Amino acid sequence: MLYEEFGEIYGADIKEALTNCELLEEYSGDRPYPSYLVFGKTNNGRPLHIVCAPLIEDKKLVIITVYQPNPEFWIDFRRRKS
Repeated sequence: MLYEEFGEIYGADIKEALTNCELLEEYSGDRPYPSYLVFGKTNNGRPLHIVCAPLIEDKKLVIITVYQPNPEFWIDFRRRKS
């Protein structure tokens, strides 16, 4: 469970959001592994941004951070406002 300004985020929420997620940004220069910002929704429709790094060889996904995007900074939770 993670505390977040819009409410707690549980492991089940993260799994649900990752089930049907969209790639928003790629951070290929990140070390030790390239990482990605993805957008997904929970079964209840809660939007989540997840920064993660897939470890293909190990068949694992490292979750770096998870948060509910603030609509003041995102258009449709997919594009950053300028």
